Amino acid sequence: MELAHQRRCRCKRGMPSDMHRGRGAAPQGPAAAGLRWRRATVPPPVMTPPYNHGLAAFPPAFRECVMKQLLPAWADPWLDLIHLGLQIALILFGAALLRMVLRRLLRRLGEHYNLPPELVIGARRTISFVIYSGALLLVLDRFGVSGTVLWTAFTGFAAVAAVAFFAAWSVLSNIFCTLLIFTTRPFRLYDHIELLENGEKPGLKGQVVDINLIYTTLQESAGEHGDTVLQVPNSLFFQRCLRRWRGNPG
Repeated sequence: MELAHQRRCRCKRGMPSDMHRGRGAAPQGPAAAGLRWRRATVPPPVMTPPYNHGLAAFPPAFRECVMKQLLPAWADPWLDLIHLGLQIALILFGAALLRMVLRRLLRRLGEHYNLPPELVIGARRTISFVIYSGALLLVLDRFGVSGTVLWTAFTGFAAVAAVAFFAAWSVLSNIFCTLLIFTTRPFRLYDHIELLENGEKPGLKGQVVDINLIYTTLQESAGEHGDTVLQVPNSLFFQRCLRRWRGNPG
């Protein structure tokens, strides 16, 4: 009872009690100044990235801080552009590397299995189109273009293109005849061919230098106007008689 009476008296007089003098009380005077000095001089803990997750485990603010430390001071205002440029460069480099590897693989397969050159060329063009289309979609995604918007635009364009495509029957027939040329192989690249009008009149004659979805390009021999090329629709080869030479007809 006497001890409690003394504590109440101290509190009334404004004197610190035993509870206020405990560990939870804030230090006063020189002790507080020394504590503030120690807090100011002690360096903050260094954040080390975990080795199992890498730098990607940290938030974007930390990654941006790391890039600022690696790059010079003059590059700070251009940090976002540099980051975007590096991403685009990596996408294009990966697409070019993948295209080169697949083209070499196709060339070796064509040499090993003796595939027709026009089929290998068509496969190369298809692979290049698919790879560069995918790279373009990734680059547009880096710029913030939504994939849903791209898909909507692509489907709308595909619908319009389909209507226009089916309206052009001649184009369809040429594409179908191109597939027949690749499968039935009435002639190959670098063969000399001639489309006969009838048994008396000479027709279109030349060396096959290219076959695409619409035309077959023939290189005519040197004449009065020099070397010229003919682009013959592929459907025409299935409407007329065809004469073929393996070598130079002379």
